Formats: sequence, structure tokens, C-alpha cells
Amino acid sequence: MKAVAPGTVIFHRHRGYGVITHVNLLTGWISARFGSEARTLDLNLSSDDVQHADGEPILFRREPPDRMPHARLMAMVRALHEAGYQKLYLYSWPKPSGLHWRWHLFTGPRNWMQRTWREGWYGSGAEYNNNPVMGWGDVPGASVDELIHALARFDPQGLAQALGRDEDHTNWFAQACDLLLPGYMYSLNMERPAGGGLIEAPPVPIVPVRAGLKPYGGRDIGWPPGWAGLWTGTHVMSAPRINLSGAPETRRTESDRA
Repeated sequence: MKAVAPGTVIFHRHRGYGVITHVNLLTGWISARFGSEARTLDLNLSSDDVQHADGEPILFRREPPDRMPHARLMAMVRALHEAGYQKLYLYSWPKPSGLHWRWHLFTGPRNWMQRTWREGWYGSGAEYNNNPVMGWGDVPGASVDELIHALARFDPQGLAQALGRDEDHTNWFAQACDLLLPGYMYSLNMERPAGGGLIEAPPVPIVPVRAGLKPYGGRDIGWPPGWAGLWTGTHVMSAPRINLSGAPETRRTESDRA
């Protein structure tokens, strides 16, 4: 199915041609403006007779679109690995609501807990759900090659830092893509049972990227290289000392202490 996003031209049998102004890929509800009307009309892609401008029907129930970008990102990362950009990593984890998953691309050292952050290299399914783009100047429904070129134009310096070899992770990632794509993604969240601690090396959570897919029933994938021992360790960010005086504190150096 063609991409459905804000700006997509549609045709409704009773209203004629219109333009989508808002979309929710999770529920199928859209808002569209027809002709010179000032107000938008709310439509549901599952029940209302809405088509693309060229007459192609939008079969939301039978062919729902991806509601999060992780599978497309996985395909892009695999292609970049094959081109020699093996120091490129994809971290994904759920939001507290459990409805959407975040994503973070990072380069350089493979440190899962202390990842490098670059503007535009992270996002959330909640944002993609309303506008299915990565934010690199790409268009909805862009192919893998188009995504790569969009990222290269958006941040060539950042992508250059991914050049290098990391065969362990590249092999793991290729196996994960072979098992999961195009309908599923991995989630690197360390789940803990209610009232219990972290479980050492539990199965990697697998999540469908679109509605209508059955729960993943294939072979489990292992955790990526570099995760050994992360379940039993303590990962707490240092917090500043509480200051009740209201006056700003200055950090003392070793020379000051002497």
C-alpha cells in the first residue's frame, strides 16, 4: 500500500479530492480538507470509502501500514553494514505506555548504555505514527536507498563515523534481519518480573510493526554483542547533591581542596 501521511492527496466518493492534514496509523483515523472548505473532515480508513488520488483503494484493514519505523530502519542499517558502515547500531526500547517504541541510531564505540547522541538520529513511534518520516528530508514510503541518501545528506559527518569493521555485531544484526523482517522488530528492553530482579539473558522481545500480525513464533534471537553481564550490573546515573540553600554551587577542583 502507498504511504498515507499529511499532504497525501485522496479521493472520497462523496466529497471529491482532498488533502490529508492529520493521520493516526495506529487507529486509521485521518483528518482531510476538501476543496475550499475551512474545516477538516474526520474519516476512518477502515470504514470510509477513501482512495488515493489515482484511484488505488486504501485497504487499511487488509494491508495496514507500519505504525513504527523500526523495520525500515533495520533494513537501512543492514544495507549500510554491507557497504562498510559496520559501526552503526540501532537501539530500540518501549515507551512507558507500551503503545510505542523509541529508536536511536548511534555510531562509534559499541556501548549500549552510554550511546552517542546526535540531533535527528533518534525518534519515537508516537511521532512516526502521525507522520511516517524519519526527519532527514525523506518522504513517506521512501525506499532503503532513498533513506540512506537522505541520512547522508542530513548528517554526512555523523554517517562517516560509522565507517569501520564490527563483524560480530554485523553478523548478529544480519541474522536478526533475516528472521524478523519485514514484519517484526527487536526490542532491547531488560524486563524484570513483578517484585523480582533482572533475569540473566532472557529472550529478546520481538514486536510486530503493524496491526494484524500474529505474535512472533519464529526462532529466538540472541542478545547483541556487548550485552553480557548487563542484567546483573547496576545502571544508575549519578544525581547531583541536593541543595536547599538556594544559592548556586561551584564545583571544587583538586587544587581548591588542597
